[in-house]
Amino acid sequence: MTRIAYILKELSRNLYRNPGTAMGSFLSLMLLFLLFDLYWIAAGTSERFYTRLLSELKMEVFIAEETADSTLPIIKAALGAIDGVQSVEYISREKAREELSRLVGVDLLVGYDTLNPLPRSYVLDFSPDFLSTVELADIESEIGKQAGISQVFYSKQWLQKAESTRTIILNIGMTLGALILLTALISSVNSIRLSSRARAIGFQQMRLLGAGKLYLAVPFLIEGFLLGGLSAVTGWLLIFYAKQKITFTQFELVLPTIEEIIIFCGITALLGIISGYLGIRKLLR
Repeated sequence: MTRIAYILKELSRNLYRNPGTAMGSFLSLMLLFLLFDLYWIAAGTSERFYTRLLSELKMEVFIAEETADSTLPIIKAALGAIDGVQSVEYISREKAREELSRLVGVDLLVGYDTLNPLPRSYVLDFSPDFLSTVELADIESEIGKQAGISQVFYSKQWLQKAESTRTIILNIGMTLGALILLTALISSVNSIRLSSRARAIGFQQMRLLGAGKLYLAVPFLIEGFLLGGLSAVTGWLLIFYAKQKITFTQFELVLPTIEEIIIFCGITALLGIISGYLGIRKLLR
């Protein structure tokens, strides 16, 4: 009980004697973690938007003009058997004409009632795991080897740019996250170091009386734990409050799950313990 009373007393003394330092550290950590949270939400939201756009990506396989209609079921079966293909939809000349009229707003094929020049085609949908440049390039190559196919078309350049942009955003996010956590660690270490310097003489006296390093370090480790954990929790509380007040009509924000948020707050609390140790490491030598 005596040890617990000492730890609690030292912890309250550190916070009571240096309220400005403690508050400044708390606010700076909260803002840093809030910035990290906002980018986390933005990354999740953009990822869902990216996935939604990919789900609309289709491949159109055009049938050669000389291919007989009797072979179309065979071609359709062959296309459906390709790994990654979810569905195959046949587009006849008449349906292609209707789609063209819908897009343009006027029937451009007036006078071609007896001879429709539009090609026949199949529209392919794919499983989400196959919506990448590498997988679709392999599928395109496999389709091109089949007889009766004249051309394969899909938004290849758009997909390449989308994947490149996604990779850049991911790299920026990882770098930004590492910098934020490093800055938070340095800020917390400096805060605890400033508060521990005021107790330097008391530390030496306790060491002379036989107090162990861990016994002396525990109050500062708890302080770092509280600063790191509470600042992260406060940041998320602000986000949830803002989410209730602000509504986006164009898109839906994607927040991490409660389990992920709890893990994140636990990591920040652990980061606070590490910063607490680093802040008093010199006094424990």
